[in-house]
Amino acid sequence: MFKNLFVTKPVEPAGHVDAGEPVEGSLQGEMDLKRVLSARHLLLLGVGAIIGAGIFVMTGQAAANHAGPAVMLSFVLAGIACAFAGLCYAEFASMIPVSGSAYSYTYATLGELVAWFVGWTLVLEYLFAVSTVAVGWSAYAISLLESIAHALGSGWRFPALFASAPIAYANGQFTATGALFNLPAVLIVAAVGYLCYVGIRQSANANAIIVAIKVVVILALIGFGSQYVNPDNWSPFIPANEGGDRFGWPGVLRAASIVFFAYIGFDAVSTAAQEAKNPQRDMPIGILGSLVVCTILYIVVSAVLTGLLPYPQLGTAKPVATALEAYKSLGWLKFAVEIGAVAGLTSVILVMLMGQARIFFAMSRDGLMPKFLGAVHAKHHTPHKATMLVTLVALTLAAFFPLSVLGDLVSMGTLIAFATVCIGVLILRRTRPDLPRAFRVPFAPVICLLGAASCLALVGFMGWYNWALLALWTAVGFAIYFNYSYRHSKLRQG
Repeated sequence: MFKNLFVTKPVEPAGHVDAGEPVEGSLQGEMDLKRVLSARHLLLLGVGAIIGAGIFVMTGQAAANHAGPAVMLSFVLAGIACAFAGLCYAEFASMIPVSGSAYSYTYATLGELVAWFVGWTLVLEYLFAVSTVAVGWSAYAISLLESIAHALGSGWRFPALFASAPIAYANGQFTATGALFNLPAVLIVAAVGYLCYVGIRQSANANAIIVAIKVVVILALIGFGSQYVNPDNWSPFIPANEGGDRFGWPGVLRAASIVFFAYIGFDAVSTAAQEAKNPQRDMPIGILGSLVVCTILYIVVSAVLTGLLPYPQLGTAKPVATALEAYKSLGWLKFAVEIGAVAGLTSVILVMLMGQARIFFAMSRDGLMPKFLGAVHAKHHTPHKATMLVTLVALTLAAFFPLSVLGDLVSMGTLIAFATVCIGVLILRRTRPDLPRAFRVPFAPVICLLGAASCLALVGFMGWYNWALLALWTAVGFAIYFNYSYRHSKLRQG
């Protein structure tokens, strides 16, 4: 029965495409996606996805629990691993300008079974990313609403029953919070899901506005917050190890695997390749440009944040606002940061929802997922049914699961996908050297191997419970593959 599990999807040279390409009538006569995104849109999509949870949520968690002030080094290490992977993504995205990201690239190089595994880990990555960021969004939104109430002279507090998940996870144990579910997280996922449903252009334009807001806020944080930095808070720069991955170099490396969550944005850019006007030129600009801009901002912001407040106090769901609360003269900046965080995390949710829906779209068009997920709305030209499904699952996860569990799982899925893409570039260089490559990875053997090795090394620093959950997720995925996808694969059916 199980023949040719590693059969690869044929790759044809991608002709130069532009905005004049027909939006309807694929080779199979199906409604197709619409090419409307420019290099600017793609760059802003990347910045919109990358700048958000990393700065506003994950920085504090990583510093307080693992790296201390050396979280700056963690961002450097994660950024280097991402740079290697980003170069490989740029080559693939310019050569195979379709939806599906790492899933599509793996199908063309390592075969169907591996492609399914990567696609299934991308589901883990994007779905849990939306939920994770929604939980962080909820914390900042509640803080913003309470700040407004305080400014108006009211002592109103957001109802605790609807402010968080019913369970919390810390020090290897789950505890009850007394809450029912996270209402703000549910509402934001539902609202952004609707925006993704009605159109890619509307989503991209909304993202551009949001990105402008949060970049201005982050620059203000750097400019004004740096004046209050206390260098004593950076000493010791790498706190002494307390056992396991709590501080010391093991903590720095563990923190790098956590903050890697912040870099999934350029992966999301590649899922929009089928809607780019000129993917051969614009995809590398969007992927690599957003990565460079955001890495610099991450390092600077983490320096300011750990300089404002001793790192043990930053382990909250809203660490930037927590740090600014210690300075009454920066109250206005805290208010601005809360606005910027709410806006910034909204754009991350937007790009992640778009990305996951398009991965389902690509897998469905290949027959590996149910056919309805490949449907395209006749008016909006969006994968509307896939978007609806992703939205419902993501808001359910955001309602009931805590931040720490969700974030680690996202990082694992991301790292595995990145490592696979790095290996895939080398394989396709040998198997299909004839394919035109608008962008080529420089020193490919070195860069690709370093990219795969660095990503897999960061996975190795994950906790045992993350591995257990990944194993369970993988087992469910393979059960679906062998009971449905294998028999419905269009490539296998000829």
